[in-house]
Amino acid sequence: MDRQNVALLTLGCARNEVDSEELAGRLDAAGFGLVDDPADADVVVVNTCGFVESAKQDSVDTLLAAADLKTTRPGSPRAVVAVGCLAERYGDGLAEALPEADAVLSFDDYPDIAARLRDVLAGERHVAHVPRDRRSLLPISPTARPTSRAVSTPGHAGPDLPAGIAPATGPRPVRRRLGTSPVAPVKLASGCDRRCSFCAIPAFRGAFLSRPPAEILAEAAWLGEQGVRELFLVSENTTSYGKDLGDLRLLEGLLPRLAAVEGIDRVRVSYLQPAELRPGLVDVLAGTPGVAAYFDLSFQHASAPVLRRMRRFGDADSFLELLRLVRAASPQAGVRTNVIVGFPGETDHDVAELERFLGAARLDVIGVFGYSDEDGTEAAGLDGKLPASEIAARVRHIQDLADHLVTDRALERIGEDVDVLVECIESGDDDGTVIEGRGAHQGPEVDGSVTLTGLPSTVRVGDLVSARVVDADGADLVAEPIGATRVPAPVPGREAALR
Repeated sequence: MDRQNVALLTLGCARNEVDSEELAGRLDAAGFGLVDDPADADVVVVNTCGFVESAKQDSVDTLLAAADLKTTRPGSPRAVVAVGCLAERYGDGLAEALPEADAVLSFDDYPDIAARLRDVLAGERHVAHVPRDRRSLLPISPTARPTSRAVSTPGHAGPDLPAGIAPATGPRPVRRRLGTSPVAPVKLASGCDRRCSFCAIPAFRGAFLSRPPAEILAEAAWLGEQGVRELFLVSENTTSYGKDLGDLRLLEGLLPRLAAVEGIDRVRVSYLQPAELRPGLVDVLAGTPGVAAYFDLSFQHASAPVLRRMRRFGDADSFLELLRLVRAASPQAGVRTNVIVGFPGETDHDVAELERFLGAARLDVIGVFGYSDEDGTEAAGLDGKLPASEIAARVRHIQDLADHLVTDRALERIGEDVDVLVECIESGDDDGTVIEGRGAHQGPEVDGSVTLTGLPSTVRVGDLVSARVVDADGADLVAEPIGATRVPAPVPGREAALR
């Protein structure tokens, strides 16, 4: 039988990126070829996002665009398959509403993904799953979950591991890299036990489940061998890591071990719950060599009444005290957050309290989102809904404030020394070379970047450059080198691919 090719298209967050690389590892081990261009594939697999309405629409549009190739390029691709959060969340409903997709698969199909795709390519009809609350699939007691085999959890090793995936000894990651970036996400845990009234994620991602440290360390070592220089630790709720393994402080011990992995220059942690951020974890994040002093804090709002309706904890003053503790431990720490405006019952006073907090918080990045009802959430049934026009006006107002505050914070960094991981080297418009990367205070994709000037032509993607900030534009910085560049061992193909 001829080798069948698959293209994986990934939408949404870094957790989805990990899941796509798991699927790639399974498919590669089963004999599928992996291609970048959907037009060159026999089957296109779209790893969808189901978080908010705009993300859902992007997923549907991507599925439809892939399906169009079946008519505009006859014979390639022959099938389009939906996986990921949108597919899991809506199952048979999505299959019925979107007949252009040849199959809608569940997370439970991931261990058998190769067989599922071969069946679809053979013309067999796949019966999509009926959506269910995945929180009910694991024991209520967190400590009983690690030994449960009742549910397939993407990104977690299981007894079905395909052979031949490195490393050859110890816990083996089911993963194949789909890019050559020096930064790679690593999944710490999956699911969430919190009950935020606006969030549907726990229902389709399931209850909280930590990955064992040995599994994470083995994957980190493998990524280091692949040329990765920064590990981006992801989950739905990082500050809960270890609670189901019997040690809520497990992350404090794991981070120094990850930072010591050969080839890894930096470890970054994402998605910290403010109510769960304990002083010991602040100290480890702020004071461990090789661990970025980076605090991705999910504040969501700053008014106590709104936060209570969101089923969250805290208020403006307690959040500001937390930030004081963070900056006492690391004055140059990076801090980012997201906020939701227009939540049901939000008053002008609540908005003013959010403004007061943001004005005092000195945040590096502020994501501003307008509230929208999500299927199956408590907030969808709350009273006090605001008109869409009012929500949009509040988003514009807070976004304008956020843009101003983020610019001010970036200007404060002029004169600071930063270690910049080089991620992109391109030829500029005037035949010069543009070298971009990120400092320790900047997370991937959404936190701005650092443009480096005055570097020698020998600098390569993956180098870690010591530099001093000399200018700022919004969240983006300009910096000049001040010291030696730490050069990683060469990785065949990575440098050429990124230039």
